[in-house]
Amino acid sequence: MSKSSGMKEYAQGVMILTLAMLFVKVLSMVYRIPFQNLVGDEGFYIYQQVYPFVAVFVTWTASGLAIAISRVLTESNEPWDELMRVILRYLCMLALVLFIGLYSLSSFFASIMGDMGLVPLLKAGSYIALTIPFLALYKGHAQAVGDLNIVAKSQVAEQVVRVAIILMGTWFVMRLGASLYVAGEVATIGTVLGEVVGVLLLYILMRKKGVRMSLKRSTIPRARQHHLMKRLAIYSIGISLSSLLLILFQLVDSLTIFRALVDSGMSVGEAMIEKGIYDRGQPLVQVGLVLASSLTMAIVPFITTAMKQHDKEDAAHYMRLTYSISILVGVAAAVGLILVMPYMNEMMFKTDALSGVLRLFVLQIVWLSIIMPMMAVLQGLGYTKHPSLLLIGGLIVKLLCNDVFIQWFGIAGAALASNVGLGFTALLLIRFLKKVYPISLVSPTFTRGALLATLAMTFAVEIWIVGITFMCATYAIPPRITATITALTAVFVGAFAFLTVSAKREVLSIEDWSVLPLGRRVAAFQLYVNRVKK
Repeated sequence: MSKSSGMKEYAQGVMILTLAMLFVKVLSMVYRIPFQNLVGDEGFYIYQQVYPFVAVFVTWTASGLAIAISRVLTESNEPWDELMRVILRYLCMLALVLFIGLYSLSSFFASIMGDMGLVPLLKAGSYIALTIPFLALYKGHAQAVGDLNIVAKSQVAEQVVRVAIILMGTWFVMRLGASLYVAGEVATIGTVLGEVVGVLLLYILMRKKGVRMSLKRSTIPRARQHHLMKRLAIYSIGISLSSLLLILFQLVDSLTIFRALVDSGMSVGEAMIEKGIYDRGQPLVQVGLVLASSLTMAIVPFITTAMKQHDKEDAAHYMRLTYSISILVGVAAAVGLILVMPYMNEMMFKTDALSGVLRLFVLQIVWLSIIMPMMAVLQGLGYTKHPSLLLIGGLIVKLLCNDVFIQWFGIAGAALASNVGLGFTALLLIRFLKKVYPISLVSPTFTRGALLATLAMTFAVEIWIVGITFMCATYAIPPRITATITALTAVFVGAFAFLTVSAKREVLSIEDWSVLPLGRRVAAFQLYVNRVKK
C-alpha cells in the first residue's frame, strides 16, 4: 500500500470514528427521554444516582485508556506482543481491584447517598470494571495500527445494545409491576451487557486480524514494566479528564444532593422526585455539547499540524478560532435552551417542573464548550499535568460548594455550584493558555457581533413564543403538544436569527467558516446575506 493511499484510508477511518462517536453521544442523550417517560422522575432519580459510578469506567476506558495504550504501543521500542502482555496483566489486576472495591463498598456508597435501596444497582454496575482490560487493549491496538473502523463498530454496537436493553427491559419490568429499583437495576445491567457485547465483537474482529492476547509473563524487565504502567496511567487520566469532568460533577451530585435535601426537612419521596427532575438537565447539556464539541474538535488537528510545522501564526489563528467557536456555539446553545426551557422540559419529560433550576443548570454548556477544546489545545501543545490539576481544582470547588449552596438555595444551589466549579476551571485554563502561549483570543468585533446575535435571538424567540402560544390556545391544542410545537419551532427561529446576525456582523470570516463541518454552507449564506446588505 502506498503512503498516500494509507493516509487516505486513515482519514476515512477518522471520519467514520468521529461519526460513530457522534452517533453514540446523540443516542446516549436521547434514550433518557423515553426512559424517564417510562419510570417517572422517581425512577429517573434511581438510575441517575448510580449512572455516574458506571459511566466513569466506560468513559475512562474509551476516552483515555484506549488512546493511552495506542500511544504507549507506538512510542515504545519493545515488541508489541510483549507490551500487550504487560498491559493486560496490569489491567486485569486493576479491574479486579476496582470490581471488588465497588462491589464490597456498595453499601458504603449507598449510605453516603442516603438510599440503601441503591445497593443492588451498585453491585450490578460493579461488573463493568471487568470489561476494562479487554475493551481498552483491543481498542488501543486498533488505534495504534490505524484500524479505526473496528473501534467505530465496537462503539456503535455497545451503545445500541445498551440502549435497547435499557428501554425494552425497563418497559417489560414496568409492565410486570416491578419496583422502580428493579427497573433501575435492569437499566444498569443493560450498560454492563453493552460493554460485554463490545468485548465479544472486538474479540471476533481482532482475531480475524491475527491479534491475540496472552496473560503469560513478559520478558520486559520489571522496572521497565513499572515505568510503562506509570506512563499509561498518566496519559490515560490526562487525556480522559476533560471527558470525565461532567460525569464526576454528576457523581458529586449523586453523593450529596438527595441526602442534603432530606437533611433540610424534605420527605424522602419529594427529595427523590426533585433530584429526578434536576437530572433532566443532563441530556439537555449534552444537546449543546454535542454540537459545540463536534465543531471545535474539528479545528484542533489544524493547531497540531501548525505547531509541528513551527508555524506560530497559523497555530495562533486556529487557537483563536477554536475559542471563538466555543464561545459562539456555547452561548447560542445555552441561551437558546434557557429561552425555550419550560416548553422543552414539558415536551421531553411531560411537565415543566423546576424549569428555573434547569435554566441555571444548562449554563454549564458555556463553560464545558470552553473547557473541552482548551484541554485538547493544551494537550496538543504538550501540557497535560497543569490543565489536569485545574480540572481537579474545579471538581474540588464543586464539592466544597454543593452542600453549602443547597442549604442556602435548595436544589438550585447544586446547579449554581456546578457553574462556579466549571467557570473557575474554564477561566484558569484560558489564563494558563495565555501564559504558555501569549495570545489575544477574541477581538472587539467578534464580541460585539456575538452579543448582538444573542440579543437578536432572544428578541426573535420571545416574540415567536408569544405568537405561537396564543395560536395554540386559540385552537385549544393540548398542553404537551403546544409545548412541543413551541419548543421545536422556537429553536429554528432562534438559530436562524442568531446565524443571520452573526453573518451580517461577520463574526467569523468566510475562510474560518470553511474549516468547520458544514461550514461551507454557512460561508455561502454569509456571502449571500452581505451581498444583499450591500
